[in-house]
Amino acid sequence: MTSRISHTSVDSHDAYAQSVFWREVLGYLEDPEDPNLPGHAQCMTFSPDGRHRVLFIEVPEAKPVKNRLHFDLAPTDLTREQEVERILALGATQMADRRRPDGGGWVTLADPEGNEFCVLQGDLDREDPWAHMVH
Repeated sequence: MTSRISHTSVDSHDAYAQSVFWREVLGYLEDPEDPNLPGHAQCMTFSPDGRHRVLFIEVPEAKPVKNRLHFDLAPTDLTREQEVERILALGATQMADRRRPDGGGWVTLADPEGNEFCVLQGDLDREDPWAHMVH
């Protein structure tokens, strides 16, 4: 017998604001039958295909230390550098730069409530292994 992850829950001071930020970062949606609104204590977002959900839940406790779990993001249609700039413009803060001269590594950002996440290389950062075969 096994279990599957239903959704990822993120403790928040402002569930609505966090849901808006992450919806923009991830390109996620909300349920049109149950939209997220300011003041809602729980705000669910869904991936476009509906296979992944993130639930933001308001809690009274502050975030005291580094996350024990975080998102690693891989851009799909921008380079890592372009994606970092886009997410910073949405309100994230850069925490660390772990990019390497060879192009590897990552950038650690924090969302508006201080939750850390990483931006890795994306599809456009990697050389196409089949490119040399195209005439």
